[in-house]
Amino acid sequence: MTKNSSNQKYFADREDAAEQLFDSLPANFFQDRDSMVIGLSEGGVFLADIVAKKLGCSMDILLTESILSPNNPELSIAKVSEVKEIVIHKALVDAFEIEEEYVYKEAKKVYDEKILSYIYKYRKGEPIRSVKDKAIILVDECVETDFTAMVAIKSMIALGAKNVYMATPILDESAYESLTQIGDGVFCPHRIRDYISIEYYYENLDKPEFSQIERILNSYE
Repeated sequence: MTKNSSNQKYFADREDAAEQLFDSLPANFFQDRDSMVIGLSEGGVFLADIVAKKLGCSMDILLTESILSPNNPELSIAKVSEVKEIVIHKALVDAFEIEEEYVYKEAKKVYDEKILSYIYKYRKGEPIRSVKDKAIILVDECVETDFTAMVAIKSMIALGAKNVYMATPILDESAYESLTQIGDGVFCPHRIRDYISIEYYYENLDKPEFSQIERILNSYE
């Protein structure tokens, strides 16, 4: 459903968002297949956990990190995942005349200095659970741009997933259009034409505590 981005609260909290998201999924389709849910952020893990339990399948988190512009430390020009897949924002790289060599050098630095520490933090150094030949549902609490989703889809394909779907309670219409072209499907109860920021659409969006994330991930071991 496409709607305008007036300051309308679509969700009471992440649990409400997860319930609405689940209702948009073809549950029987995924329950009849070897499916797995992957959270794409700490907040996404909460939603992924609820969806996975309702589907009766396993879940995990995919760890990613931004590569920032050398000219603007707040501008993300690429994204790298824990399986070393990279997605580059070509328009930004070209506009700022950034060499791809810089992007790949920074990707290695970010992987070594940040992502490896995330792997130890969230999984005690263990790699992501096998997604080979599975139907993968990527879940996040929102999609403001398609950057993280695109590197996640690319990572799942590289790991041998049979199908890859994106599922999020709310996303920008432009991101929806691009994701439908690279994945096997996008499930979303609310598509926004002029997306503002995630805080505008949730009544309560507290920052997740690590102990909560750890407890959820450990429940699938």
